[in-house]
Amino acid sequence: MTDAAGRRIGVLGMGTYLPAQVRSNADVARDAGVTAEWISERTGVRERHVAADDEAASDLAARAVRAAADTAGIHVSDIGLLVCATSTPDELGPSTACRIQAALGASRAVALDVGAACSGWLFAAKVAHDWLLATPEIRYAAVVGVEAYSKFLDPADRGTAVLFADGAAASILAPVAAPQGFAHFSFGSDGTLADRVLIPAGGSRLPADAATVARGDHRIRMDGRTISRFITEVFPGLITDTLDRAGLTLQDIDRVVAHQPNPVLLRRIGAELGIPDGRLVVVGDEVGNIGAASTPYALAAAARNGLRAGDRVLLAVFGAGMTWGSGLLTWTGAPAPTAPTRTAPPARHETEGSAR
Repeated sequence: MTDAAGRRIGVLGMGTYLPAQVRSNADVARDAGVTAEWISERTGVRERHVAADDEAASDLAARAVRAAADTAGIHVSDIGLLVCATSTPDELGPSTACRIQAALGASRAVALDVGAACSGWLFAAKVAHDWLLATPEIRYAAVVGVEAYSKFLDPADRGTAVLFADGAAASILAPVAAPQGFAHFSFGSDGTLADRVLIPAGGSRLPADAATVARGDHRIRMDGRTISRFITEVFPGLITDTLDRAGLTLQDIDRVVAHQPNPVLLRRIGAELGIPDGRLVVVGDEVGNIGAASTPYALAAAARNGLRAGDRVLLAVFGAGMTWGSGLLTWTGAPAPTAPTRTAPPARHETEGSAR
């Protein structure tokens, strides 16, 4: 995946944002009718962050994009493409990416959303990857995964309330010299399983009305057993297929960065695959399942914890739809991002400037 000039697309900087409010296992357990110990044993999640009443997905995402731009050493006005992956948009329309663009004052950016649920960030990164290779006049793309799941949870549903949480993570993509950057992308979907995890009401099939609200159809519904089976089947295949395409073994991989559906499940599968100790990045215990933000959040954590230039990262995602994808990323040596932001929102409509 290199253009005629020998360029590839890589990551120049990462940024994350977590809302300030935290719900502990004890908090969740009271409403879900379980114990805090039950949550820890079944999921491995210790706490999750919850957006404030006046925080929408775009607010979380704007903070993450700003942090990523700061880490990459560019100004938000230098972003030429802004791709947002989310299952919890501000509205059904316009795109949440347009809301993020306005919040940042990134007036030069083409803004659009990608919908692939928890797989969304890698799908969005592929869109940005191909766009940048085909459009050399655009130097920088921001790719952000964000979810505000708390707005759509039934606190009494233990299958979802114990896992899902809010947060955002973003990356700045740009051309880099080979062998750095992305390679060996692969994606798939199985729409016959689309009803296994969804928000039933609010779209064109079942528009929201008093009856749908009374039934709780605007809340997340999940068939947990089917989802667990799906992950157990697809995750190992993503790992082995990616290694085969690249002609590598697990010993050649410095980090495995995957979606974070359930830390207990993720660690079990990692052990069964023989992923060497310390190479599978697990952050779901700290933040829960933050959907499209999970994989970039884990990548940012890896960057903060010793990822070096030339390290190989195997990316693996899976989510509702059902969707899945994988790829290899050779790290550019981008500076490590700061710890997740939980501070005031960014100033809106900045004065445009050039890269610092």
